[in-house]
Amino acid sequence: MILFMLRGSFILLACCISVLYVIQLQQQVRADNAQLQFSTVLIMLGMSLGIAMAVIAIDSYIKKKRLAAISGVFLGLVAGLVVSGALGMFVDLIPRIGPQPKSITMDAYLDLLQGVKVFIGLICCYVCISLVLQTKDDFRFVIPYVEFAKQVRGTKPILLDTSVIIDGRIIDIIETQILQGTLIVPKFVLNELQVIADSADKLKRARGRRGLDILQRLQENSVITVTIDEAEAEGTNVDHKLISLAQHMPARVMTNDYNLNKIATFRGVDVINLNDLAKSLRPVALPGEIMQVKIVKPGEGPTQGVGYLEDGTMVVVENAKNAVNKMIDMTVTSTLQTSAGRMIFGRAD
Repeated sequence: MILFMLRGSFILLACCISVLYVIQLQQQVRADNAQLQFSTVLIMLGMSLGIAMAVIAIDSYIKKKRLAAISGVFLGLVAGLVVSGALGMFVDLIPRIGPQPKSITMDAYLDLLQGVKVFIGLICCYVCISLVLQTKDDFRFVIPYVEFAKQVRGTKPILLDTSVIIDGRIIDIIETQILQGTLIVPKFVLNELQVIADSADKLKRARGRRGLDILQRLQENSVITVTIDEAEAEGTNVDHKLISLAQHMPARVMTNDYNLNKIATFRGVDVINLNDLAKSLRPVALPGEIMQVKIVKPGEGPTQGVGYLEDGTMVVVENAKNAVNKMIDMTVTSTLQTSAGRMIFGRAD
């Protein structure tokens, strides 16, 4: 509603300014014993109204505007005007210190220098605006609009990685209402899911379709807000783009990719690793504890057997190679916990 009022006021002011200009021009014409034609008045008013409508049409057509781009144009324009003003002072000195041309009159010579100043101003404004827009991420000043980064207050949003969406455990985590804030799925992550879903490999295609189904369930839930971010980020692959976007927003990254976790940590980005989260919630198996496990296959060692707990934890048991497909009692000797998973080592009783 306010936007429509602003546009209406803009059109009204444009028409009023045109009318005032026409009245002033009419008075000047009458002073010269002439009269301004009615068709000329209509053409002038029509041109003013047409320009105002064109500006509003362009504003309505560009729906998604970025404050960083607008601020960059403004800053570059100011810098260009300052530089062109300084250079214009040197141009004004040319008639005083240089020889007067003999081929043209002095008035024509001054008009030419004015044109040179205008041309210098255009060049300076273009160069400064282009320079600021291309190097805006290098500005790190205190002034908010020069930072070109969205200032986030309160809980940081969470960027979802492709692996987390395909994994699917994010749905269960959201339903516990432990997460706050906003979940953001970047457009390049969505594109990667679509590429995986269209893959010729049957396994990859199934993983991609599962990810798209999980994403649809995320958008349908009412516990937390899930949005698709159309912003692009710098980087050669999805992981690099994800880290770059997280630094720019700023935001946290949720993943279960071990390599992405390490790279994001090195770059100073907060990471939520689902494997670390699941590891912290698993019951601790202490050395000396006795538990039952079903051996499902032989291990790499000559006497080892491998089994799995109900939560998927791998159990490597010594002296259990001949107990495949059997439930045995074992004594825990050690555990190994990493971001990539958890393993329990034991000895058959």
